[in-house]
Amino acid sequence: MIKQIKYFQAVVRCQSFTKAADDCFISQSAISQQIQALEKELGVQLLHRERRKISLTPAGEFFYKKSLVIISDFDRLCAETIKFSNGVEQELSIGYLRDYHGQELACALQEFQTRRPEISINLLSGTHEELYENLRTGKADVVISDLRREPSEQYVNFFLTRGYLYAELPESNPLTQLEFLTVDDLKNTPIILIAPQNQQFIEENFFKEYFGVKSEFIFVETLETAHLLVAANKGYFPIEFTRPPKNSSGVKYLPLMRESKQLYRKYYAFWRADTLKNYIEEFAQILRPLFPENRV
Repeated sequence: MIKQIKYFQAVVRCQSFTKAADDCFISQSAISQQIQALEKELGVQLLHRERRKISLTPAGEFFYKKSLVIISDFDRLCAETIKFSNGVEQELSIGYLRDYHGQELACALQEFQTRRPEISINLLSGTHEELYENLRTGKADVVISDLRREPSEQYVNFFLTRGYLYAELPESNPLTQLEFLTVDDLKNTPIILIAPQNQQFIEENFFKEYFGVKSEFIFVETLETAHLLVAANKGYFPIEFTRPPKNSSGVKYLPLMRESKQLYRKYYAFWRADTLKNYIEEFAQILRPLFPENRV
């Protein structure tokens, strides 16, 4: 009955027998037969079928809502049983930058957990230096960060994407009337960065040497605080996107340029070359195509 319930949920979710059959990798006639068998076993009608339109009966709506909880618990039970059978819980600790704001990581985690439900996920956030230390000491199995050191044979450097820099500014700032900005244009506007106190010197030097920043530095510890300071016109926040961003209410994003080229950083997944966890690369292979420039 578990498979029949999952087929039923797929039809409700897709609002189509054809799409549900594709998602479940079976034929349309087979999924229809399975749901009819489920209705026969329950002795109730779950779906109204009117040409191409599908809707839930009152009993179907009740069953659907309750079944979501049951299937979720069942899948978790199966995953925990596999872990118990293996004796040692398999884990994957993933580190990511504190100012990361994309959806790619969340989508990759969902896909990886679907494929590998027996593996427990731990998440760590931090600055570049904190992530490197977590990887070096084994606290993290894989970290997603920018490359600031010479590549080492001790680590796998798996390229993911380029993050293009934009200056986040309030609409009220006169600089937003320009098409793009350079660090020289912003030399009198403080730059807002996210870093704990013990990492501020490192971050400041990196932005000075790598991007040529000449302005005053303001450090905060959270992404939310950075956005609030921008809204208060206290400075600009250098934010990275893998695709051109849309201006939100009260805020504009202007490309940061140098010599007619937009500034960017390359991002990689890093892990130890001698790791025994072969599913780390599997996770990285799931993550990379989710970034826009890598989509086929």
